[in-house]
Amino acid sequence: MHQLDTALNNKSGRWTQHDTQWVLSLFGTAVGAGILFLPINLGLSGFVPLLIMATLAFPMTFLAHRGFTRFVLSSSQKDADFTDVVAEHFGATAGQIISLLYFLSIFPILLIYGVGLTNTVDSFMVNQAGLESLPRPFLSGALVTGLIAVMIAGEKIILRTLSLMVYPLVAILLFLSVYLIPSWQAPELTMPSLSSLGSTLWLSTPVVIFSFSHLAALSSFAHAQRSHYDDSARVKSEHILQRTSIMLILFVMLFVFSCVLTLSPEQLAQAKEQNVSILSYLANVKDNPFIATLGPIVAFLAITSSFIGHFLGARESMVGMLTKSTSLSTPLAHKVTIISLFASIWVVAIVNPSILGMMEALSGPVIAMILFVMPMVAVYKVEALRRYRKDLSCIFVLLVGVVAVSALVFSLVKP
Repeated sequence: MHQLDTALNNKSGRWTQHDTQWVLSLFGTAVGAGILFLPINLGLSGFVPLLIMATLAFPMTFLAHRGFTRFVLSSSQKDADFTDVVAEHFGATAGQIISLLYFLSIFPILLIYGVGLTNTVDSFMVNQAGLESLPRPFLSGALVTGLIAVMIAGEKIILRTLSLMVYPLVAILLFLSVYLIPSWQAPELTMPSLSSLGSTLWLSTPVVIFSFSHLAALSSFAHAQRSHYDDSARVKSEHILQRTSIMLILFVMLFVFSCVLTLSPEQLAQAKEQNVSILSYLANVKDNPFIATLGPIVAFLAITSSFIGHFLGARESMVGMLTKSTSLSTPLAHKVTIISLFASIWVVAIVNPSILGMMEALSGPVIAMILFVMPMVAVYKVEALRRYRKDLSCIFVLLVGVVAVSALVFSLVKP
């Protein structure tokens, strides 16, 4: 028995290629449209709120994702996905409601990425390549078809694709962040009033949550760790999540600060009005071949890699709901899911709604319900999670979740 414990500890303590691949996959899932629009949102709010949100970003990201993964791993079933776990802990009816919320936390993100990818490619064609805009239905349809084709290829190819895309993504993101440093301008350090600061932080929370979220890949991630590490899955998962969060915060906040210190508030407002990512805007306004070339490339890589990760979560969730609530077989549910997701993403990409508006009103708060609120409620309701009840981080995560959800309520009732 002692030898078995030692073997498990050695297996969980040694860092492997499997772990690195998952760090890169989770990173790729998180680095998408949210991060490319985060400098616009936080930059418009002022520099002091940006500093505060940068300080809170790591605990918000790591603790929430750790809590959700603990929840998935608390199941007595070794091969349980998220829908199985909520049904086990909360009952069939509550499980269906939570599963629907889980799907709704991911689904709008796919819609956002459909819009973001179409706008990025269209902006590149017009502003950098000097070409005419293609008809939006044709362009968006071709892009969404290509992305979903990668998904159908299978999980191993998906993970390999994500890993391969993350390397150039990280390199270009870091290069652009450093390259912009000579263009930095001294920020205005005017301290806003407490009421104004509180309001800004409150309404910025959903976008920050959305921007660092890799929720969509966590159910598959937890299942993979349990299959690979068995009883050491929880410890190993937390190590992987911690490194992912550190990597995210360092790279993303450097990028955010670099963009905010390079552009004026007026330029950030223009980027929001044009409904393009910060990189597409930089490529359009900076007379610089590096930015003009690398900006759209990194935007394309970021949105594509994140789309793949979120499609995994949406597909798993929708298939689970269909097979549990209808008489559809699993293969037929897969086909219905693929067709439904393709059609909805394509239609919204053609309509071209405000990306930041969708993040603030839909994705951020709904993600907060599933990623922040639900796992912390489970800590105090589910016996399998009893050991975490004295952990103060649970209170912090729950409070952040409530703040984000209340921002959604405010946006719905304000005149």
